Amino acid sequence: MDPLAHLLDGPRARGAFTLRTVMSPPWGIDSRDESALTLIVVTSGGAWVGTSRGEADAGPGDLVLVRGPEPYVIADSRGREPTITVFPGQRCVAHDGEEVHVTMSHGVGTWGNDPDGTDTMVVGAYQDDSEVGRLALSALPPLAVLPGGRVDPALVALLTDEITTGHVAQTSLNDRLLDCLLVMAVRAWLEDNPDSAPNWLSARHDPVVARALELSHERLAEPWTLDALARECAVSRATLAARFQRAVGTPPMTYLRTWRLTVAGDLLTARPELGLEAVAARVGYGSAFAFSSAFKNHTGTSPSAYRAGRGRDVPQEA
Repeated sequence: MDPLAHLLDGPRARGAFTLRTVMSPPWGIDSRDESALTLIVVTSGGAWVGTSRGEADAGPGDLVLVRGPEPYVIADSRGREPTITVFPGQRCVAHDGEEVHVTMSHGVGTWGNDPDGTDTMVVGAYQDDSEVGRLALSALPPLAVLPGGRVDPALVALLTDEITTGHVAQTSLNDRLLDCLLVMAVRAWLEDNPDSAPNWLSARHDPVVARALELSHERLAEPWTLDALARECAVSRATLAARFQRAVGTPPMTYLRTWRLTVAGDLLTARPELGLEAVAARVGYGSAFAFSSAFKNHTGTSPSAYRAGRGRDVPQEA
């Protein structure tokens, strides 16, 4: 499995928020829903999206990725004063205090100020970062725009159709379609912006380093040492260390430790039924004590506290 596949293996939506939005200018929405990641596909008209860390215009077919949980504004044009605020739980409130998440609904999965609005979008939001995969999140900028055609229009059309019809098992299928859309979007972003990709993604061009990465990812539970990794790669430990440092930017064992604890963070929040011993074993630690100590040194909090807080506001190593 190539390194990009590992990065994209994280998205697993569970009851994600999906909606078709229909608006006529003037309009502006202040989104404070605290979602981990929001995908917006403009299907007609246009939209301006602004965050504290950037802004962008989007036209028909463009896909916008907004990394949370910070708020963002989406409007028909730059400088438009928002008249609606979206709070956690997708609670929508107009500037006069009126609740409008129901009154502005127009049938199944459709919402906006005009059922025949010229600005239409498909919106999907991952409520929790464990659903997105922290590696995918860390690879993305706070705000990214992919031009039309970089994701399959047929997939967007299928998601739109599912959102706006009341089929059986609709939520489950919407989740899977949203996951596919996110995987396509992250892959396209990394292909279009190779200088922004994590160093280890480009390391696949060195066969020795690629092999070491593959072993680290595929056989995470093994008690790897630098000598053991070097033997599996058929090189000396000095050669592996030098080539890995040059390609990835960190020593092999430092990378392995960070990868193990990143995976552990996802397991803690996505698999609450797993005890600490089970999580420790899956990521290559011999005991819950050793794992807990390493995890706290890495994140600044204990595994139990991290799980209780669902990973929010915990610093991650680059």
